Amino acid sequence: MSIDIAGLPPERIVFEPSPLAELGVALHALAEPGHHPGLNGWATATTASLKPDLADRLHEADFLWRNTFSDIFMPFAGVTGGSGGSGGSGGSGGPGATLAEDLDILDRLDDERFVSAALEFTCSASYQEGGPSPLVDARSAARSLELAATRGPRQLDFAERLLKDPPSVRVWVRRLLEDCDEAFFADTWRRVGIQVAADARHKTEILRHKGLADALTAVSPALSLTEDAGRIEVDKLVLGRTTAVDPVVGAGITFVPSHFGWPHLMVLHAPGWRPVVHYPVGSPELPSPASVETLKLRLEALSHPIRLRLCRNMARAPYTTGELAIAHGLSAPEVSRHLAVLKKAGLITTRRRGRYVLYQLDVTVVARLGSDFLEGILR
Repeated sequence: MSIDIAGLPPERIVFEPSPLAELGVALHALAEPGHHPGLNGWATATTASLKPDLADRLHEADFLWRNTFSDIFMPFAGVTGGSGGSGGSGGSGGPGATLAEDLDILDRLDDERFVSAALEFTCSASYQEGGPSPLVDARSAARSLELAATRGPRQLDFAERLLKDPPSVRVWVRRLLEDCDEAFFADTWRRVGIQVAADARHKTEILRHKGLADALTAVSPALSLTEDAGRIEVDKLVLGRTTAVDPVVGAGITFVPSHFGWPHLMVLHAPGWRPVVHYPVGSPELPSPASVETLKLRLEALSHPIRLRLCRNMARAPYTTGELAIAHGLSAPEVSRHLAVLKKAGLITTRRRGRYVLYQLDVTVVARLGSDFLEGILR
């Protein structure tokens, strides 16, 4: 993945924490604790403390953070006309200083952008190309509902309501996030917000005194600057390209540090949005590898590049054979053959939901292969 920064003024490269982005990753950690072995204690305690009503509503909307990190959690990048710099209230293109300010920025996204971002999990295969919002394009809407149905009846109901009445759903989502803040996130942010703010200041100092190349290295070894300093390259198992010098949405790139993010390194690169690199601060130790025999079997299963890419999808959420086939431009029988190899190696689990069979990577098993592999597929 690459981000074009040719001609971008240095002051348009900023490091800023975002309470809303951090809440999104915290919700992901609650939904997929296997991705975050270092947060098991926090996730267990937080989940146990949730009131049934709040837990129920979180389940209803969990595709906003479970299998994709919806761009609605970084709305400052989608409000057009910003300068891409720091601003606190979001008026100049940066995140808010508080969750309430971030949510106010979210309210400024137009309905088409909000709906497209909220239904991102249904259009991940065409994310890079963009296209009409499901709110105004009947074909996109039908496809979104079809894929939402594979997630379950409640997710389908949510998608239907979102397409029918975006304003009321937007109010519902904001209230849900505010209730999360009251239930657990306000206390959490008071603790971790200090850490991520300090990291943002530290990376800013590196940028000012040592340059962008050193700042990128400090963020993650997966980031690098091309020799001509015209592009930032991101080593991820996904292809994509975006620009930080779009005059329509405002030139700039924002780096958002996260306490809860590891091992995910996420890049917002949707057309018409300013690019954002959401990076983890620190990483925990992982369990030791499995036996040599088991390791050999699993590495052989992962030696095929297509299976590696399938694992990247299934690491984030359960997928049907049909969804994987569409996402990778393959036939359903071909995907089934690859899934059989992965299942034989004990790398994926299956479960049935109605007429759909869902496949998901066993992240606990994958973690035993080593942190480099886990970080690679979850990055």
